[in-house]
Amino acid sequence: MPAVTVEDLLTLPRVAAPADAAVRPVLTVTTAPSGFEGEGFPVRRAFAGINYRHLDPFIMMDQMGEVDYAPGEPKGTPWHPHRGFETVTYIVDGIFDHQDSQGGGGTITNGDTQWMTAGAGLLHIEAPPEHLVVSGGLFHGLQLWVNLPAKDKMTAPRYQDIRSGSVQLLTSPDGGALLRVIAGELDGHEGPGITHTPITMIHATLAPGAEITLPWREAFNGLAYVMAGRGTVGTDRRPVHMGQTAVFGAGGSLTVRADERQDSNTPDLDVVLLGGLPIREPMAHYGPFVMNTREELQQAFDDFQKGRLGTVPAVHGMSASGPQES
Repeated sequence: MPAVTVEDLLTLPRVAAPADAAVRPVLTVTTAPSGFEGEGFPVRRAFAGINYRHLDPFIMMDQMGEVDYAPGEPKGTPWHPHRGFETVTYIVDGIFDHQDSQGGGGTITNGDTQWMTAGAGLLHIEAPPEHLVVSGGLFHGLQLWVNLPAKDKMTAPRYQDIRSGSVQLLTSPDGGALLRVIAGELDGHEGPGITHTPITMIHATLAPGAEITLPWREAFNGLAYVMAGRGTVGTDRRPVHMGQTAVFGAGGSLTVRADERQDSNTPDLDVVLLGGLPIREPMAHYGPFVMNTREELQQAFDDFQKGRLGTVPAVHGMSASGPQES
């Protein structure tokens, strides 16, 4: 995976949980079903089947790809609305252009993150650039949805383009793992992502046989999603593989280990570690709108239909019956 790498990991700050930290047990391991999103790019629904009380403040996460497109095959999303939450798009391999109805936008590529606070609402589109459509190529990434508390639902939309070079890089005591802190903090080391809802987001790459036991804020939940490879989670070494999510229970540390032998096409274990402070508010969710009540959902849909979330020259992919989810 070409997301940020370091030749000598032992030059990085090292992180380990205190010996007396309460170990987080593994509550469950689920397998993400596969599907298609937008104009037809393949995704794995990482949080499918997990009770929301274990996810809060996270709403959903899709692993996009990994797929090696032939020429003419790369796909994106049509124009679509968002209100009431944040989208975090992390590109591991490939390139994506994004644009919104307020004139924002940009390009993200290997190791970059586009953090969009939809807040009060906007229209948005994500698509591969024309040259990638012509040539084809590898595409792999994640999109995470983070809820906003009621007080921030109608905040002004905001973008953060987090470039790969700004991610906080750490390692384990033996240098067996590369930890990329995208948002939040780990053992006092801060990532660049600024969040309304306190969270931690880490992309960890573990060499075969490597193990990490990381300090984890006790007020946060704990999730580990396997993007590639095989390994175990928890001190009882519960097996996990690509496309599976582990839910951790309460405690002050969490453990992930890479199997000694990996598949030839995935030499390391790649895991996304997530934790957040639960919002614990009612949630009303329909497609691209995440509010607190059904009345607020209806208002969001009405505002979208009446053009209050912005307009674009041609809004393809929308129907009069309702917005598409993305």
